[in-house]
Amino acid sequence: MNRLFFIFILAFSLTSVYAQETSHEAPANPEQAAEELYRAGQYEQAAELYSQLLAEKGESAEVYYNLGNACFKQDLIGRAVLNYERALLFSPSDKDILFNLELARAKTVDQINASESFLLKKWLSNVENIFGESEWGIAAIGFFFLFIVSLFLFFFSRFLLMKKISFYVGCTAFMLVIFCNIFAQSQYKEMKNRNQSIVMAATVTIKSSPDKSGTDLFVLHEGTKVTVKSELSNWSEIELADGAVGWIENNKIERI
Repeated sequence: MNRLFFIFILAFSLTSVYAQETSHEAPANPEQAAEELYRAGQYEQAAELYSQLLAEKGESAEVYYNLGNACFKQDLIGRAVLNYERALLFSPSDKDILFNLELARAKTVDQINASESFLLKKWLSNVENIFGESEWGIAAIGFFFLFIVSLFLFFFSRFLLMKKISFYVGCTAFMLVIFCNIFAQSQYKEMKNRNQSIVMAATVTIKSSPDKSGTDLFVLHEGTKVTVKSELSNWSEIELADGAVGWIENNKIERI
């Protein structure tokens, strides 16, 4: 009886030690687990865990970026481009995301040159992409506060120089409030509408009409970015960066 009791105590102790060691070695959270899988070269499992994180905890630039990396390592170029583009929606000026997106785009078949746009429009677009929606919103609040302070100093300061300074600072702050709100609204619309998509099929023929019997216009390949102009039944009218327009089946593309 004593022997059986001793064996039971020994087995329980070994089990407890093993459980403690296993618990100590286990990743503290899903993010860490996914990162360890990625470092171990288990890219498919890491991608599944990152996708699970997005479904459970919501969208974020970091998780989309990591998912894009896991897809890129598997040579899933369309998936990689898609997730890098989604990451950019939340962090449009992130250099790591931009660099990896260019790497993924370099591996796509279709190298489409964007049509030249008005210089001022291009410059404003570049300025807008310096920050995301929330950052522009915070900046607008800050400049509005500066405008209120300048307004107060302009009306209540006894010094002429202070009145002049506060007047010009206030005017500048007011203009910046307007621009920040415009940029924030533009970022919000882009986030909400998401009218751009990535071609997910290896090869797809673009049609002249939303029908398989339509005239073949041109061929696109996996990873190409398109803008969805309209939808009709199971088809989408798309436009490329160079201005080319046609129809594609919805199941061949995925929204950013």
